[in-house]
Amino acid sequence: MIKPFTPNDLIRYIYQEMPEVEQELLMQALHKDENLMQDYMELLSAIEQLDLLQINPSEKVVQAIKLKAKSTGLQKV
Repeated sequence: MIKPFTPNDLIRYIYQEMPEVEQELLMQALHKDENLMQDYMELLSAIEQLDLLQINPSEKVVQAIKLKAKSTGLQKV
């Protein structure tokens, strides 16, 4: 019987945060379970898309931080 792997296990695998023995079991499960492989591929795609995001604070937030820094005597930003 193959150990049932969860999405958390897949994330641990992607980020290389699981022991080699468990990695081997997961790789075997990926080859045998189409649904698990689909979940794995979807997670990889989501991670790639997140890596492409460029998030910048709004000008209002930047001004609020500068104002707070100025009022507390911190150095100029």
